[in-house]
Formats: sequence, C-alpha cells, structure tokens
Amino acid sequence: MKEGDNMSRFGLLPLLVTMSLMSRGVDAVDIEGAEVIDYFGYSGCIALANEHTRVILTTHGGRILEYSRDGENAIHLDPVQEGWVYVPGEPTVDPTGGRLDIGPEAIIPRRPELWLGQWQAEITGPRAARLTSVEHAATGVQLVRDFVLDETTSHLSVTQTIRNISGQATQWCHWSRTFGRGGGIVVIPLACQSRFPNDYVMYGPGPVINYRPEDPNIRVRDGFLEIVGPPARAKLGFDSCAGWFSYLSKNDLMWVKRFPVYPERVYNEMVGLTISIWYNKEEMTELEPIGPRETLAPGESSSFTEDWWLLPHAYPETGEVDLEEIARMVDQQAR
Repeated sequence: MKEGDNMSRFGLLPLLVTMSLMSRGVDAVDIEGAEVIDYFGYSGCIALANEHTRVILTTHGGRILEYSRDGENAIHLDPVQEGWVYVPGEPTVDPTGGRLDIGPEAIIPRRPELWLGQWQAEITGPRAARLTSVEHAATGVQLVRDFVLDETTSHLSVTQTIRNISGQATQWCHWSRTFGRGGGIVVIPLACQSRFPNDYVMYGPGPVINYRPEDPNIRVRDGFLEIVGPPARAKLGFDSCAGWFSYLSKNDLMWVKRFPVYPERVYNEMVGLTISIWYNKEEMTELEPIGPRETLAPGESSSFTEDWWLLPHAYPETGEVDLEEIARMVDQQAR
C-alpha cells in the first residue's frame, strides 16, 4: 500500500481533532467514543470506548495502555513505570503496555526515539485515533499507528504504517510486542508445513536458537500448539501461516489476534518467524505477530493490520483447553 492510500483513510474526515488543537481548548468537540484523558500518570492520553470495551493510547512510545472489556484490562502494566518519561541520555526502562515495533530484532539499529520517545496524537473520528512518531534517521523511517474500535464489539483494528523518509531503500518488518497479563495460555493453530521439527523454536541460552526443543509446558494436539505455562526459556518462535492465535488470561478473557500471513514472501527475522511468544515467568506474556520484509524505496510506505478481540472465556485452571470451542469462537468473530 502506498502512502497516499493509507493516509487518506482518515485524512478527509471532518471530525479530525489534533492534540495541538485540544491544547488550545478545542477539547469540548463531541466525537463519539473518543476523548482526551489523564491515565497511568500521563496527560493527553486518548480513550476510545463503546458500551463494554475501552482502549487507551499514550503518546509516550506510541503505546496502548489499556485494552479492556467490562473493566478488565488485558494488558500488563508495571505500576513502577507509572508516569515514566524518556529523557535522552538518562537511564531507560523496557516499557510495559501494548507495545508495537519494527524489526528484525537482531539487526535493526537502536531506536529509543521510536520505542520510548514522544509521539503526536490525534482523534480521527468516532472511536478512532492516530499516533505518529518522529522521523527517525537511524532506521530511515517514520511510523504511523491507526486504531479503530468497533461501534458495538471488542474488535480493535491496529494498523502500523512504515514510511521511508530516507534517501535510500529500507527493509524492515512489522513487529508487535504487546504484553498480556501473566501466566496465561497461548493457543496457536498449526497451518502449512512447519520448517521446525517440533513446530517451534526456542531461543537460548545466549545466542543459540534450538530448532528441536522439548518442554513440558508446550504440547501439540489436534492441529494446535498450546503453551500452558512458562517454558524453560522465555522466547519462542513459530512459522504458522494460520494468521491468528489466542491468549487465555487468568482474568477470564481470551485475547485474539488475527493478522495476514504471506507464505510466498520473505520473513526476515532470523528463522523466518510469523509469531513470537515471550514468557516472563508468571509476570507477563509478550504476544508478537510479525510481518514480512517490506522493501521500501524513498517516499514509499507499507501498512500491516492486526485485528484484536477480547472475548469472555473462563480460564481453565486445569490447563485443559477446549480447542474446538476456541476455534469456533475465533471463526465466529471473523465472519
């Protein structure tokens, strides 16, 4: 998708209200399901809401601080980080929340201005908002994130656009790095033939990638891979082309992420991943759809969209997941 195609999605809407205008007192404009609030120690956050779902965005790192259903937040936030602000040259943190990024992980330059820095925010319509990063010289890109919450359901469309602002070609990929609440169960449908003997790889110790791992908390059955608890090593990788996975958290929510997969294209993470999952013991779980390599000429843009849902689902304390029911629920949302 070229830059003009994506940017026109909201650019002509008469309801556009930028944060700069709000700072001049235009915050009384009535835009359905969208408002500016203070949250988690940050001012100028954008809240998108319908009857039972709320999304809160911050300009600090372009993150999502809340994705909740009936008051239950699916996103992990570390209370120690409340109100933390990036200052160049001072010590940094690994931010919690609903993070998005670009990769591939092992070769992309450091990018604290994108990962931690200040973004611009605007409300773009009913239950819709956009976050825009600075132009970042080291990667040669500017990032734009568009969020649209459905009028009645928990469906949240999350689109990240990579715009090449440099004078040469760039080759980065979409990398979602959102933190779910800890100790949950991941369910990944296995589609297309995996390159990995056990359908996944495990990172570590050190720079090693184990292509034939075995772990008692990871099992394959009935066409699905399940992670029922923290594995021996935190980072896992998958090459499923099913285009979705779900995360069952202990506050009785099932977080579904659906995203496009392109089997014919190059995935430029080191072992061609479409998904990575990272368990920080019982504290948090990182849920990571990964996009294909985007080769962009100067001035070109590409976009990658994830579709999210939060569905009520009792947490299976025994670890026994009804896989057929999970698949049925996900299929129902996609219709």
